[in-house]
Amino acid sequence: MATGGKPLYGARLGILMLEARFPRIPGDMGNAATWPFPVLYRLVKDASPERVVRNRAEGLLDAFKQAAADLVAQGADGITTNCGFLSLFQRELAAHAGVPVATSSLMQAQAIQALLPPGKRVGILTIDAAALTHAHLAAANVPADTPVMGTEGGREFTRAILGNEERLDCAAAEADMIDAGRALVARDPSVGAVLLECTNMAPYSRALAQAIKRPVFDIYAFVNWFHAGLAPRDFGPPGSAPRPWSDR
Repeated sequence: MATGGKPLYGARLGILMLEARFPRIPGDMGNAATWPFPVLYRLVKDASPERVVRNRAEGLLDAFKQAAADLVAQGADGITTNCGFLSLFQRELAAHAGVPVATSSLMQAQAIQALLPPGKRVGILTIDAAALTHAHLAAANVPADTPVMGTEGGREFTRAILGNEERLDCAAAEADMIDAGRALVARDPSVGAVLLECTNMAPYSRALAQAIKRPVFDIYAFVNWFHAGLAPRDFGPPGSAPRPWSDR
């Protein structure tokens, strides 16, 4: 017996999107082909990268709350966002949406720290270190003394993303990521793993991990973990072959 109650089915995860025009390359959460499962998107009007990152998303909470409610009404069982700086809205969005909400990649910090050997700690790579305040960290339960390095000193990544440019030199952006990662671990050798705050950094995680010889955690890994809780894998009856995703 089939039952209803939602207008849409098969997409458990809703993603709140900034209003941006920069390229969404594979690995970026705004590129639907990034995900191994269907997702629902909702654009938040006037939520520019600059306004969300450098102006603390001032005046946008109600718009994000409404967009989250719209995604839930469409059928989403969980909500995430495409900017780590939206950790500031974690409590309010979770309360308003009424479903699990994962606003920021920063929320992984405590779990990653628990994995590391004594004497090692998490370091954070962000799109703008000056804009990532103690309030952003505290909202994601990240210790205030966590080492942080930004990519704003590079020539491409921060400029293109926060400037909302329509062209992105991906090789230069990757170089910015590697330079910032190397600077982070050189400044603080106790960094045993790097956490990427910015959701647009995920396409460069592999190159960064190879360059700094440390684990790198990003929004892609976090959202896949989150989704696994929303839609646990169906292995079928005991002894049967696991069902492919398209049949679930």
